[in-house]
Amino acid sequence: MERDSTAGGAEDLLLEDKVSKLASDHNHSAPEASDNIVHIKRAGSVHKHELAEAMEVEQEGLVEHQPLEQDDLNFEKWKPKPKPKRTLHEKIDDLKTYLWNAETKEFMGRSGKSWSLILLFYSALYIFLAAMFAGCMCCLMWSISPYSPTYNDRVMPPGMTMSPHVDVAHGFDIAFNASDQKSWKKYAKALEAHLKPYDDRVQDRRNIPCQGNTYFIQDDLGESAERKACQFKRSWLNECSGLQDRDFGYSKGKPCIIVKMNRILGYLPGQGTPINVTCGVKKGSTEGLEVKFFPENIFNLRYYPYYGKLRHVNYSSPLVAVQFSGLQYDTQLHVQCKLNGKGIINDSPTDRFLGSVSFTLEVGA
Repeated sequence: MERDSTAGGAEDLLLEDKVSKLASDHNHSAPEASDNIVHIKRAGSVHKHELAEAMEVEQEGLVEHQPLEQDDLNFEKWKPKPKPKRTLHEKIDDLKTYLWNAETKEFMGRSGKSWSLILLFYSALYIFLAAMFAGCMCCLMWSISPYSPTYNDRVMPPGMTMSPHVDVAHGFDIAFNASDQKSWKKYAKALEAHLKPYDDRVQDRRNIPCQGNTYFIQDDLGESAERKACQFKRSWLNECSGLQDRDFGYSKGKPCIIVKMNRILGYLPGQGTPINVTCGVKKGSTEGLEVKFFPENIFNLRYYPYYGKLRHVNYSSPLVAVQFSGLQYDTQLHVQCKLNGKGIINDSPTDRFLGSVSFTLEVGA
């Protein structure tokens, strides 16, 4: 820095000498000397300015290339300092302060006004959502009828179910020993429970006697008017009614099953011709096998159409009881019962209950 200042001083002395020399010649040509002095001063000031800028750049370069000090290489000082461990009492005090701050009058970090605004906002929001949902449900319920579907473009053919069905895991499998009551008692109980609503007294009280084999159309009544239902009495099932034989033939090795069609609202099966039921053996020996149907192997048309639970309150689906006799002991049979008639599908590869039902039957001595 001293060298720079000395150089600057020398430059100033040279400028002063030139100025004095030109001043001595002032008498000879005063205007020209004056102009030369101004010119020299300007050149000197520009030269000093350039020199100062160069020195500043040189100093910056020297600073950039200076070696790091030992203190700068100590990275430990840059690591975050560990927080002091807090005692349990301090944590409890902080929790109490968070729950209720007596100084700021805040509960859980919010003032009473803030909590009021939050509660007001969410109350209004959920009231609006509830009202919108209720309005949508009202519009939906107003647009549909509780008695019949609004749109019924396609009605699938009816499915078929059977009883007894006591083991859901193994499907419709019936296996028992005629001499072992414990092995077939569950089947008899299932049939008894299924036929309870078909007791003669119950049917006489709830439904009306019907004759003929034609559809029982009641469309002339009001939409909400209750429809009458035809009687189907348990006693009509004869040997499979459980009245003559409380064991439904299982104790004699002549088991009974009951099949029925699924209910479809407004469906008219058979297109004027009753749907009939057939049962056959798909796999196994049929030697000596005899199949009986009670009361007959058809579903009478007078039980159709079905008007739904709200209007057909006491409706009883017609049943067909099937009794198997002449079975060979300890021989498993694969049996299939099918619906037959117009508009019936009983050979669907994807739905085994569409128009048919299959089960295994094995009777032991």
